[in-house]
Amino acid sequence: MPSITDVAKQAGVSPTTAKRALKTPHLLHPETLAKVMEAVSKLHYEPDLRAGALRAGQSRTVGVVLGSVVEPFFAQLARTLGQELRRGGYNMLLTENEYQSAHELTELKLLYGQRIDALILRAGYGDESREYLERLHKRGVFIVQVDYCLPGATYPSVMLGNVKAVREAVQYLYGLGHRRIAATGKYDPLLHPEGRSYTFPTAMAEVGLEVRPEYERVMFLTEENTYQYTLDVMRLACPPTALLALTGASAAGCYRALQELGLKVPDDVSLLSFDNYSWMSLVSPAITVLAQPIDDMARAAAQMVLRALSGEDKRPADIVFPAELIVRGSCAPPQAQRVLERA
Repeated sequence: MPSITDVAKQAGVSPTTAKRALKTPHLLHPETLAKVMEAVSKLHYEPDLRAGALRAGQSRTVGVVLGSVVEPFFAQLARTLGQELRRGGYNMLLTENEYQSAHELTELKLLYGQRIDALILRAGYGDESREYLERLHKRGVFIVQVDYCLPGATYPSVMLGNVKAVREAVQYLYGLGHRRIAATGKYDPLLHPEGRSYTFPTAMAEVGLEVRPEYERVMFLTEENTYQYTLDVMRLACPPTALLALTGASAAGCYRALQELGLKVPDDVSLLSFDNYSWMSLVSPAITVLAQPIDDMARAAAQMVLRALSGEDKRPADIVFPAELIVRGSCAPPQAQRVLERA
């Protein structure tokens, strides 16, 4: 790659003058500036931003670590984060941890190598990255958690009100007459430490119900995992009359399995899901959802970072957004259900 010294030689000026042409062009004579810019164009010179960041101690770059970039929730979150950060004069470096703190640790080290000024983090499960996160924090990297909070971590956060949302979902299904309700994921402090799965048994108990053990399964909430889970649970002698999908990806798995089994929503089983993905309003009947205000959450996280980096608010308060229950056609009072033969 051509260096600033190469540009200076091409233009017939000193390296200092070449640097001034790029940083303070208004201070140079127009003819000198024109020579330098012609050399830049001819050599296709691009400044080494990382080297500049190392010298300045600031990169004007925010690292963003999300769970999975193929999830529509995270894709939309990343898009709005990028827009908001650019408006504030910062670039964004995006990566994913695949929900695993061990993988996250590798990504964090790469991001810090780029001298990020702040980090917006959807933390992975486990403790492998916790010590390094604290190290970044002590080095001056401002950290905001989004979508999921590490147990015991004190970094500010932007979250959905998951406890209230799960209670609202259970109460809604209970009000329709459902007593056999299954959620797509059982709480586990190591493998699935999610607030939604943690709250579900409590929400069921509040309406006088117990979670049937045969409906419980610890798993990552991928579409494929939930697809297999739905096949299994709906083949039970006493299957659930309602499914609560804890993520949009798990809702897709549920819906695909129900179609394969020849079960109709909501005639054979009701389906209620977190997230409001586009396909959910296109199927018939459309899916009842607990929608997250993704753009609002992203803007709140970005503004929290920008205010902290500008010195306005170094210790922001946590922000919790409510979910919106959008009632469509996928939930109805339970009917006499078909009993499927076990595969």
